[in-house]
Amino acid sequence: MTVTIAKWSLDDYHRMIEIGLLAGRQVELLNGEIINTSAPEGPEHAQINTDSAEYLRELLGSKALVRDAKPITIPNSNSEPAPDLAIVEPLRAIYRSHHPYPENIFWLIEYSKTTLSKDLEIKRKTYAAALINEYWVVDLKNQQLTVFREPINGNYSRELAFTFGEISPLAFPEIKISIQRLLQGF
Repeated sequence: MTVTIAKWSLDDYHRMIEIGLLAGRQVELLNGEIINTSAPEGPEHAQINTDSAEYLRELLGSKALVRDAKPITIPNSNSEPAPDLAIVEPLRAIYRSHHPYPENIFWLIEYSKTTLSKDLEIKRKTYAAALINEYWVVDLKNQQLTVFREPINGNYSRELAFTFGEISPLAFPEIKISIQRLLQGF
């Protein structure tokens, strides 16, 4: 006997949200599957994420919009994840009618303590397949930033790891971001 998993479309997912079927649940749509997001954020995760969002807003100014834990839409994979931080084109009026699409995204950041394997595997491949140029994973437990760049054939061809120093995002090479600020906040 073969078991087939039913996959959900973006339209199905949006209808479930509309009618309140997913109210009170922390979920996201990844590759057609509705996934429970991790347990509620601990104080460390929440505050470092908040500090980083504020820091990036200061550095980027009006060049980009920094969205905290808000969905992005990846139509080709029936995915609507909510990364911890999405640095996107500042198209506020457009985002009233739809979440940012891959072509609107400069880069994504996930903060991980209990979700590291999901962030490094499932989300990495989903974002690479969508041709999102850059994806950063902040490993809070091991105090390391892993940067994925250059998506090719459903994966990233470059992987860099940092514990100190500065990094410039591909979209804004003139901007220098402190690794320490990303790992430890203010």
